[in-house]
Amino acid sequence: MKLSAEQIQSNWEIFLNNIEVHITGERKQKLLDFYKKYEERIMLMPAAHKKEYHNAFPGGYVEHVNRVVRCSLKQCTLWKEEGADMTTFTEEELVFSAINHDLGKMGDEENESYIPQTDKWRRDKLGEDYMFNKKVPFASVPDRGLFLLQSHGIQYSFNEMLAIQTHDGLYDEANKKYLFSFMPEQKPRTSLPFIVHQADLMAARIEFEREWLPKLKGEQGSLDKLKENYTLGTTPNSSKKLSTKTKALGSMKSDGLKDILDNL
Repeated sequence: MKLSAEQIQSNWEIFLNNIEVHITGERKQKLLDFYKKYEERIMLMPAAHKKEYHNAFPGGYVEHVNRVVRCSLKQCTLWKEEGADMTTFTEEELVFSAINHDLGKMGDEENESYIPQTDKWRRDKLGEDYMFNKKVPFASVPDRGLFLLQSHGIQYSFNEMLAIQTHDGLYDEANKKYLFSFMPEQKPRTSLPFIVHQADLMAARIEFEREWLPKLKGEQGSLDKLKENYTLGTTPNSSKKLSTKTKALGSMKSDGLKDILDNL
């Protein structure tokens, strides 16, 4: 996947417009100032360091965040239609959490988290177009994001803190203390964290499917064609190969080995 310069610029304008439209009060300007300060870095950031994850390409981060904002608003409507208590959070809290849920991926004030991979083997064999910047001290993505907000004087509510902290749901073991309780008084008292998590999960899945399903279907199509050729006997030396395979299958006593050979 590759975004054009025009797409990257358009996505950035949508990103800033979400702040303009949905965020209010003094923190709107602080949030705009923060993002404009790091505009060049954030505009070109990938959403992940590895191709097998989602949006691991220049501009992938902003595109992902914009999708999470859209999915959050749509999920919010769905929850409302199904009878969830929507009085426990505001739309501003929803959008603020979606905009900033992955902010910790930007790194710190001086250094970006993801830098181009210098190891050719890891690029070619592991699909790692980026690597983690060793100059950036370790912190989880939610923790670093919340730290960046507070260090720039951008206040957030308890609901927003909880939604950003737990946006990965139970994929992150650290969230069990918030999400894995059986005691009613220890469960979240708002649906906001679940809505943001579902929106993030939806966005990441869509981005994965867009990148990988065509490739996987292409590989499966090639395998199906090869299997068909063997079945029809249209490959070079196919008659000999099918005859050898049939003979081998007939001589095998182990059903397990027969299955393995039959699937070759």
